[in-house]
Amino acid sequence: MTSSDLQHAPSTADDISPDLPRLINSVILPGFVGTTVPQWLETALQNGLAGVVYFAHNIDPDAPAQVSALSAAIRAANPAAVIGVDEEGGNVTRLQARDGSSIPGAAVLGALNDLPTTVAAGRAIGRLCRDAGINLTIAPVADVNTNPLNPVIGVRAFGADTELVSAHTAAAVTGIQTQRVAACAKHFPGHGDTVADSHMDTARVELTMAEMAQFHLPPFKAATEAGVASMMSAHIIIPELGEAPATLNPAASALLREMGFEGVLITDALDMAAVRATVGPGEGGVLALLAGNDLLCVGNPLNAYTTGRDDESCYVEVYDALLAAATSGRLPLETLRTAAARVQKLAQWCAGEVAETKHDDVDWVSVAARAARVDSLSTKPVLAGSGAVTLVDARTGHNMAAGPTENFIATALTGYTVSSAHAQQTPAPELAELLKQSPGAVLVIVDSLASAEQLATVDFILAQAPQAVVINAGLVADAPTENATIHCHGFSRVSAEAVVRLLKTA
Repeated sequence: MTSSDLQHAPSTADDISPDLPRLINSVILPGFVGTTVPQWLETALQNGLAGVVYFAHNIDPDAPAQVSALSAAIRAANPAAVIGVDEEGGNVTRLQARDGSSIPGAAVLGALNDLPTTVAAGRAIGRLCRDAGINLTIAPVADVNTNPLNPVIGVRAFGADTELVSAHTAAAVTGIQTQRVAACAKHFPGHGDTVADSHMDTARVELTMAEMAQFHLPPFKAATEAGVASMMSAHIIIPELGEAPATLNPAASALLREMGFEGVLITDALDMAAVRATVGPGEGGVLALLAGNDLLCVGNPLNAYTTGRDDESCYVEVYDALLAAATSGRLPLETLRTAAARVQKLAQWCAGEVAETKHDDVDWVSVAARAARVDSLSTKPVLAGSGAVTLVDARTGHNMAAGPTENFIATALTGYTVSSAHAQQTPAPELAELLKQSPGAVLVIVDSLASAEQLATVDFILAQAPQAVVINAGLVADAPTENATIHCHGFSRVSAEAVVRLLKTA
C-alpha cells in the first residue's frame, strides 16, 4: 500500500488505524514546486498534512497578491496549516528574494546593538509574513558565530558574543510574535562553531558540553524565556552527546526540554547531507521523531542535490517511511500524537487575534548605515551625484541558506553608469584593462576577509586602481583595514542602499 492509497482511501485493516494517515501527515512539512497548489499537495493537506515551507520559487515578485492567494488556497484545503518560510532579514529572504530584503539582517542589528530596533525588525518580519498568510518564520538565528571560518552562519548571526546574541535573539522573537507569527530559533544546540556547511557535509562541533553550555546554549534559553513558539534542531554532531547529528539524537532534544522549552521542535531540512547522505530523508524522519522532534521539514525540492526527483516524491519518501515504522510498531503512535498536539497548539496560537498592530516608522537604510563600520575612507564623497562606477564582484560563491542573489550594489547605484565584472569569470588582463580605463569610482565586493582568493583579488584591484573602495559584506575583523573599506555586515537590498548612501556622504 502506498501513501497515495492511504490519502485517498484509508485502510481498515486491523493493523492500520483509519486515522493513521492523518496522524502521519500531521508531522510533515514539505516544500513544493510552483506558485499555486499542486494536486498532490491539496490532497495531502485535505488529509491532515501539517503545512508547507515556502521557498523563493514559490513566490512571484511581479504579482503582489500571489503569495497571500497561495496561502489562502492552502488553508482552504487545511484551515490549520502551518505555512513556514526562511525570512531572516538580510541575506536570507524568500519573500523578497529577487530584489533583496528591505529589513536588516542579524549581523547589522548586532553591530548596532540597539534592542528596540531589533524588536522593530522582528515586528517588520512578522508583519511581512502575516500579510502573505504565513504563520511561521524560521528565524531568528540564535547561533553564536564564534568561528570566523563558519561557511553557513556568519552574518546570519547577531554576533560572536554570547550575551549580545542572547539579548537580540529574545528581542527578535518578541518582535516577530507580536504579529501572531511563530518564531523559530535555530539551529539548536548551536551551529556557530562549525567549519562545515551541514547542507553539503556532516558538521561537527569539537566542544565539550560545558563549553556549549557557556557559549552556545544561552541564546536558546533566552528564546525560551521570551516565549518562542518553535525551535529548529541542527544537523551537527557534538561528540559528548554521541555521534548522531542533534536532529536525530534523543540526548539533544532532551537537553532542550530540560531547558524549559515546551514548543514545537522542527528539524532542519531532511534533504541536507548529514541525513540525506547517511540514513536518507525517510529513515531520517523516523529517527528525528524518535529523537523528540515534532515537525519534519522535508526540504527544498529544487535544491541541486535533489535534482531528478519531483516535489511529491520527496514528500512520499518521508511519509512512507513513517507509515512503515508506525505500522510495525517501531514508531509509537503516542510519539506521533504528542508531536501532532504540539503542532496543533502552535497553529491555534497563530490563529489568534493580533493584539499589536503598531507600524514602526523606521528608516532601515539609515539603520544599516549606522551599523556599518567605515575604515580608511576619505572624508570626500566617493560617489558624485552621477557618473561612472566600475563594480567588481570578488566573491567566490554563495551561502547555501541564502542561495544565489542579484548584485544588489549594482541595483542600488541607480543613476550611475555601472561597468560590472565578476573576478572569477574575468581573465586578469581583461580585468586590469577595465580598471585602467575606469573614469570614476571603483568598488570591489567581498564577503570573506579570511578568503585568500578574495584578498588576492583585492590586492590585484588596488594595484591597478588604488582609489578602489572595498565593500565587505561578510564578518568584520577587529583591526581596521588599511585600505578604504565599508563593512556592511551582509548582502541585501537595504545594506546595499546603505553602502551607496555612505559613499555619497563620506
